[in-house]
Amino acid sequence: MRLIKTMLAAAITLSAIGTAAHAEYPDKPIKMLVGYAPGGAADKLIRPITDRLSKILKQPFVIDYKPGAGASVAADLTAKAPADGYTLHITDSGPMTILPHMRKLGYDPLKSFTPISMVGGGGVVVVVLPTSKATDIKTLVELAKKDPKNWSYGTSGIGGVGHLAGEQFKAAAKLDIAHIPYKGGNPALAELLGGHVPVLFSSLGAAATQIQSGKLRALADTSSKRSSMFPDVPTMAESGFPGFDATIWFGIVGPAGLPKEVMNKLVPALASIMKDPEVIAAIKREGYEPMPFTPQQTADRIKSDFALWGKTVTASNIKAD
Repeated sequence: MRLIKTMLAAAITLSAIGTAAHAEYPDKPIKMLVGYAPGGAADKLIRPITDRLSKILKQPFVIDYKPGAGASVAADLTAKAPADGYTLHITDSGPMTILPHMRKLGYDPLKSFTPISMVGGGGVVVVVLPTSKATDIKTLVELAKKDPKNWSYGTSGIGGVGHLAGEQFKAAAKLDIAHIPYKGGNPALAELLGGHVPVLFSSLGAAATQIQSGKLRALADTSSKRSSMFPDVPTMAESGFPGFDATIWFGIVGPAGLPKEVMNKLVPALASIMKDPEVIAAIKREGYEPMPFTPQQTADRIKSDFALWGKTVTASNIKAD
């Protein structure tokens, strides 16, 4: 009897171990890394998505802010995390397609991640305080040329689309003004509102509320088409710089090699969420257009933009600080 009891106990123990080893994903909270400070575009875009993912997957999502180095800190942490589906990341064009051309990083944007889905995309908006003497792009150029030492532009960080758009603008307008990088869209906006930087190349999502309330004046949109949120704001092309186009996108990735069983849960869940009218409305409220991409479409966009921005960085001779 003792032998039988021992064998039964061993069988139960082995069964428990086997069950734990093959627990269905997910069976614990999931971390979502954000490469910027709270309150920025990435933060605002991911929250309605993680709220719904949590309900579908029946596990809480923990938003983990890791700002710094143009959002490459969060990307690097994601690339080095276990490929088990418990560390995901909302990233954007900057750390994935621009910054890798400017400095050596601890990750390869084309090999270190598993693309899962795009979220949304749109242009960068050039904003100033309502009291600024710059009332449009033309007067901004005139003022900056006349007194370049007192004009600079801020962005959410080195290597972001805002930074690249600003450098493209400087080259096109033949300006010599300094770039002031901050650790995210929210800190950058605070500095502009506080009068510490005269111009900001901001994501639409981060600046939208301040523009709508009249606390900021929008001079131009850097995308090729006017924003549906701000149809009265001209594009840079319409403001005297034909062909100017600098857009930003946000997407969700995980570490390279996410298992099939993880992708089989995340991909259909995100596809469903991206059809949710409330999520679509939330993305548009931030000034972006929804991008319900498949993993392959997401990978293709990262690859094509990587090549495109690489040429732009080289041609503009943009260097990381």
